[in-house]
Amino acid sequence: MSAPIRSMTGFARVQTSTEHGDIVVSLKSVNHRGLDLHFHLGPELDALENAMRSVIKRSVLRGHIDVRCSAVRAANGATGLNLPLLRSYLAAFRKAASEEGITDAQPDLNRILQLPGMFGAASDGEPDPTSESVILAAIEEAAEKLNQFRAREGAELAAFIREQNAAILKSAGEMAQIREKAVPAFHKRLLEKLQELLGNSGLDPQRLAQEAALLADRGDIGEEISRLNIHSRQLEEILDSGGEVGKRLDFLLQELNRETNTILSKTSGLGDLGLRITELALASKAAIEKIREQALNLE
Repeated sequence: MSAPIRSMTGFARVQTSTEHGDIVVSLKSVNHRGLDLHFHLGPELDALENAMRSVIKRSVLRGHIDVRCSAVRAANGATGLNLPLLRSYLAAFRKAASEEGITDAQPDLNRILQLPGMFGAASDGEPDPTSESVILAAIEEAAEKLNQFRAREGAELAAFIREQNAAILKSAGEMAQIREKAVPAFHKRLLEKLQELLGNSGLDPQRLAQEAALLADRGDIGEEISRLNIHSRQLEEILDSGGEVGKRLDFLLQELNRETNTILSKTSGLGDLGLRITELALASKAAIEKIREQALNLE
């Protein structure tokens, strides 16, 4: 079974309650050429950043990921209020007011209670020793949920890419049918043009026909159509293989685009048949660009 195709955008949140308090982890990812981890941690969790990074790197291959983690200890008192911190804040407030000669100012209790650390008191600034394993387990669970989210979106993007690739294959098939009709017509028209330009130069008719055939071969799009089909089938194989497909698709799309550009440069001189080939090649280019836009989102 092939690995799932994942988008690079996603979100996951995990909340775990322990005897020491609550741990909340959130991961938010967007596109990036590699794996770019940005941590937003409180000072009490800074020491765990490298361990968290290792856990995430085991599961996630690409993307810019914002990692947020908070650990709030259970309060020792019934109210959960950090009384030492509250009293320290009030004392500092009153001292500042006195030194500045301010007599009518009163502290705003609502704002004070919103300050970090005012609830879930912890005086040493360090997490409980037993909480490290719980925190890393929460990180691992969040990474798994993030991958599940990204896999669902990746499946949708892969389905869209297959749809556009089918349109490219269909256009290539129609171009091949038109080419079979167009090559003889182009050869005849080119021969007539050469005869008109050379006039009475006395050039051997057989040599004239050979030159016309050479020029017609240079304007033939058979090879480009063949490679278009090959690259399109390779694209399907990449999607079937799953896993980290984004970079491989990007290279293949460059090849597909190159073939359509060459086809467009060779369609002049074919009259109405050439116009139809041009329409089909332009439609293929549009489909390739749609695939490129979505492939940029894939891991």
